[in-house]
Amino acid sequence: MEIMKKYIFPSVFFIALIISGCVSWQKNYGKLKIIPKDQNEITIQNLIEKWDDYHIYSSDQYAGPGFRSPLGIMFDQKNNDTTLVGDRWKKVSDQNTLAEMTERISLNTHFEPWLNEILGPDGRFYGYLYYSYGVVTLKMVGDKKMYIFNLEEPPNEGGYHE
Repeated sequence: MEIMKKYIFPSVFFIALIISGCVSWQKNYGKLKIIPKDQNEITIQNLIEKWDDYHIYSSDQYAGPGFRSPLGIMFDQKNNDTTLVGDRWKKVSDQNTLAEMTERISLNTHFEPWLNEILGPDGRFYGYLYYSYGVVTLKMVGDKKMYIFNLEEPPNEGGYHE
């Protein structure tokens, strides 16, 4: 019993140190918050209609010219002081292309897409992400700039790929 008491304080201290290290590590990462489909405030259709209020990018692992069915679409609000960046995110420059791309996400992933708010580690709003598959990693790379890593491509099971 005496030996257990001797090691309790160092054990608790060590566990607290690990937890505080994990918390500080997460300070640099953003998060996604799913917007329920029954919530009428923001929908993908609203974003398409107000497309000119956003810098819009589509995610594609394919680095060649042109577009194929996107893995996701990122909406970076123009009228705020935050910025979304990432590699292999291609600028979407017109509303018709945007509308077509939102319909084609499920062709590439075989899953129904959903709309998410992109939030910083402090809960600050950065934009929206419309995607349907995989884990998304969001990392702060400046005071008001968030890097969106490439979206995960689902395994090819005879799916549509250009």
